[in-house]
Amino acid sequence: MLAVTTGSPSCAPESMVRDVGIPVKAVSWARLHPGRTADGQPSLLASMCQSNGGLFVIDIDLQTGHCRQYPVRDRVNSTFSPASWRSLLSGVLYIGSGWDAHLHRFDANHPKRGIDDLGRYDPSPEASSPFALTETPDGAIWIGTYAGARLAKYDPATGQFTPFGRMDETDNYLYPLGGDDGSLAALVKFSRPHLVVIDPQTGEHREVGPAVTDPTDKAQFLKFLKATDRRLYLDSHAGKFRVDGMNLTPVDEIPPLLPGIHATYQHAYQAPAEMPGGWTAHFLDDRINGSGTPRQVLLVNRDPLVASRTLTLDWIGDGSNVYSIDVGPGGALYGSSYMPNHLFTASPNGGDVRDLGQHTFAMGVAYSLATVGEKVYLGSYPEARLSVYDRTRPLHFGTHPNDNPRDLGRLDNVSYRPNALLATPDGRIWMGSSPDYGLYDGTVAWYDPKTGDRKSHRDDFPEVSPASFLWLPGQNQILIGLSIEPGTGMKVKRLNGAFALWDPTEDKLAWAGDLGLADLADVTSLAPAGGGLVYALVGRGDHVLIAGAPEIGPRLVLLDPAKRAVVASAWLPADFGPLSWHGLFSLRPGPGGVVYGATGYCIFRIQPETCEVERVWQKVWKKKRDSVVWLNSADPNVIDVVGPIIGNQFYFATGWRLRALTLP
Repeated sequence: MLAVTTGSPSCAPESMVRDVGIPVKAVSWARLHPGRTADGQPSLLASMCQSNGGLFVIDIDLQTGHCRQYPVRDRVNSTFSPASWRSLLSGVLYIGSGWDAHLHRFDANHPKRGIDDLGRYDPSPEASSPFALTETPDGAIWIGTYAGARLAKYDPATGQFTPFGRMDETDNYLYPLGGDDGSLAALVKFSRPHLVVIDPQTGEHREVGPAVTDPTDKAQFLKFLKATDRRLYLDSHAGKFRVDGMNLTPVDEIPPLLPGIHATYQHAYQAPAEMPGGWTAHFLDDRINGSGTPRQVLLVNRDPLVASRTLTLDWIGDGSNVYSIDVGPGGALYGSSYMPNHLFTASPNGGDVRDLGQHTFAMGVAYSLATVGEKVYLGSYPEARLSVYDRTRPLHFGTHPNDNPRDLGRLDNVSYRPNALLATPDGRIWMGSSPDYGLYDGTVAWYDPKTGDRKSHRDDFPEVSPASFLWLPGQNQILIGLSIEPGTGMKVKRLNGAFALWDPTEDKLAWAGDLGLADLADVTSLAPAGGGLVYALVGRGDHVLIAGAPEIGPRLVLLDPAKRAVVASAWLPADFGPLSWHGLFSLRPGPGGVVYGATGYCIFRIQPETCEVERVWQKVWKKKRDSVVWLNSADPNVIDVVGPIIGNQFYFATGWRLRALTLP
């Protein structure tokens, strides 16, 4: 049945929504690009990415650290850039942007031109983001993409792009490298990592050498790199090889790695050329891997008699997208920003909004939070690392017992996206995760803060991943909502989600099933409905649609977990719009035990003991494409992240803005 809805699409007036603040103004994929200008002067550029205002380039004064800042032209769509390259031939800086699939150019010899948008490098919608740029001796810039593992070429002499299409029929990530001998090859990831050699004239390609057939087998590896002789090499579990045109030649030894992005198995970037005068530049805070607020640059001279110098950069950030929000110690709001993964806190009235900085070595994002007393635990992507912050102690990030926040590490070697985090009465922290890139079968794991013990379970979840948790005090069990989400880069193997019950005392799966619900999508959120009943919000986020799942609209389910039965079920009205990107934590208990929910554009109230819903607040929503709907964080209509309800305030985020709706 369809959920009954009352009220107009704008039940609550706009004045009932207020901005609480912008918690984090940091950057991701920060890369230094040393070089020289046409007149032979040293030049140091850096490229940085941000959610609000798009990517930008800074031209750094080597005496003062002052930054001349150049924004990208399209500040709304050109925000994300894991790929940048300063040409060794021309000194021009190239930056690929996602998710709009554009290539950009900045020339330090002509800074007044700013960043030129060279256009879309591949018309295919698959090629949404560039993940690697490289250069061949003819000056061509080669672009490896996600998705589709596609290859494109840009010719600076003509300004023309040549797309060569997919380099693999199954995988989605491509990392090309060009050798100075004219060879061109690329590493394909992640389901079955392997190398392809490519004819740069025609785009003809073929697989060569060994492949990783089991990503969980750490004895299997491929390291594709450019060495100091400027040739391409493959180091692998099956031997060492040099790329010679369209062939591999076995070698006994591989020359040292040419520093920089030439190592496709590393994210660290340092251009392979020093600046005039023998200077090289490095971020001092390189442990954050180019994410956060990199301000300190160390200049080192090859002459040991010339003293090193430290520059303090003065670039200005505009805002990082909020990714998770929950209520924490003292009733304050706590959450994480998206790339970089900074912990923030805010008072509910917005009077005290603070960026607490790094809390983990996983600088992607914290998917989930759990509060225990004065401590906040966070589960973060990548690697599903667990971290903890104690608000009563001074800030000093690290991994030691006295550090705060403290990175507690991984709970296993498979978990990657920790969708759910829960504290149980026995003091343990439970984490539900989807698996690493290229894998299937998610995990349930636990950590005991008192002893440091940890354990992970994977065999119980074939072809599904935990997406939501809820503690059931009457049953002393954890209710789990399951998603068909595989590891990134993989296609879904099944079409239906499921529910499960976990017994923490026995530490084993007690039951799993679909409760007889047909077309059961991902169980993205769970909330107590009173009387032992539970509400579940079921829907399908973009990440699962991209993995090949058919679109299914959001549905509300009222269930009795003790009887393992459905009490009521109803599809949400179509004009409520889609779930936000993941749909996680989209149901929230409110005043009087009433449960509220949210989609990407609508906040609704559930009539107790039913699946009937009432709009509380909604903005106009228009479907942007036939299938996958990308929610634009710059769109003021979007509810990107659903947060808690405190009093009569429903907190959520639109892009980088933390916001609150006063419930009527």
